[in-house]
Amino acid sequence: MPTENVKELLARDCRFCSLVSKANGEDLIGTAGTCEHWLIMEVPQPWPQEIFQKNPIIKSVIGLFQELIFQHGVNLKPILIAPDREYSHPGFTRIFYYYRPATLFSQFEKQEFVVPESKAADLLTAIFQQLIQQPNNLSQFQQYQQQTNDIRELMVCTHAQVDLACGRFGTPIYRQLRKEYAPVSNEKLRVWQTTHFGGHQFAPTLIDLPQGSLWGHLEPDVLDLLVQQNGSVFGLRQYYRGWTGLSKFEQIAECEIWMQSGWNWLNYLKAGKVLAMEKDGNWAEVRIDFALPDGSTSGAYEATIEVCGEVMSAFNSAKEMELEAVKQYRVSRLIKVE
Repeated sequence: MPTENVKELLARDCRFCSLVSKANGEDLIGTAGTCEHWLIMEVPQPWPQEIFQKNPIIKSVIGLFQELIFQHGVNLKPILIAPDREYSHPGFTRIFYYYRPATLFSQFEKQEFVVPESKAADLLTAIFQQLIQQPNNLSQFQQYQQQTNDIRELMVCTHAQVDLACGRFGTPIYRQLRKEYAPVSNEKLRVWQTTHFGGHQFAPTLIDLPQGSLWGHLEPDVLDLLVQQNGSVFGLRQYYRGWTGLSKFEQIAECEIWMQSGWNWLNYLKAGKVLAMEKDGNWAEVRIDFALPDGSTSGAYEATIEVCGEVMSAFNSAKEMELEAVKQYRVSRLIKVE
């Protein structure tokens, strides 16, 4: 949509950053962020904007969490989910821990615990200590571990207290997935509401675990394709933010490979590497290695990513929005090298 039409949106008191991003045709690919560990815990709503600072369980372990991030450089993404009337248990707290299992991988490994509320802080502490190779008592929580590795978890941000767009657009998508898709999945799919995990301007935004892919600007009519994965992959291109097992430019290349390879690409173990990058981020050379789990097939792609323009976007919903230029990229070269 031309810039003047975005100005018309703003003139009509449009307070939603995601509408501006969508109207201007902002490409989502490469915005997923990179993650090696996910830590996801049930915390009842409402979620104030400063929920991580105000929740007593989180406050009790915040020092160790900060040590993980700032002293040990652990790449961990914390998220909160709302308890569900069907999935959850009064008096107990569910905690998911997902982690990258190897250099080459296709999805994150999962540990799920449902512990008494009084033990939640102790479990978080044990997970943190394990991450920095400190003595821990994680073994004492084995009785609370759930055998749910076969369950796919879809997590939709509805955290309106952080940004209005996430509540306005995330909530209907969450409700549709929860009502129409989870009940007919033979207990192989659960759908959750989450706190903010980045990208207000892409609302409604979703995490698909254990795969670890991120999606945004979702529409009701694309949910069949996203959940069932039984149509053309091209129908998902504009909603794909990227796979969190890779970095920004690697994500852009991986998307192009997926578009060319189809759904089977998701079965391949993958790893990425930036071979060279211009200091201002206008171009990059990347390599994506891949292999089937049984070792029968392996190889690599090399790609050149280049800036192909820019669009104006807003990063937060507000009465008075500030638009910023965001670089847009394309894959100008993609070759199979091995």
